Amino acid sequence: MDRLVSKDLWAGLMFIGFGVLALIMGSNLAIGTAIRMGPGYVPRMLSYILIGLGIAIVARVIIAPGEAIERLRWKPITMITIGVVVFALLFERAGLAPALVCLIFLAALGGQEFKLVETILACTVLTALCIVIFKLGLGMNISIIQGVW
Repeated sequence: MDRLVSKDLWAGLMFIGFGVLALIMGSNLAIGTAIRMGPGYVPRMLSYILIGLGIAIVARVIIAPGEAIERLRWKPITMITIGVVVFALLFERAGLAPALVCLIFLAALGGQEFKLVETILACTVLTALCIVIFKLGLGMNISIIQGVW
């Protein structure tokens, strides 16, 4: 019975499922040959690799059972989902910086323990990093704070 609630078993079955789904979805793409690859060659090979990894993981679970699945925690899932939705809604209306701050604070509230100083530091560092990468480095046309920059 321990094998049926193993994390590894379900991970292996998920790998196999996604591999089979990718094979089905890419079945209408031309494969070609190894020398003249068609658009379906690489996706099909990656699907086979994914299925092979899934089979290997499931075989390992049959030999030696792994850890049991933990109880589902709703607070982190809910807070991170709300944070992503708030980020999406604020990004165009308020700008990148306010959207990031809200996302980071809401995600931090979903954790086991909330530390205000660490969250403020994370907001500062991640916002500065995103400004440097996206606005200055890549030159993307996004507003940092709507109406200001």
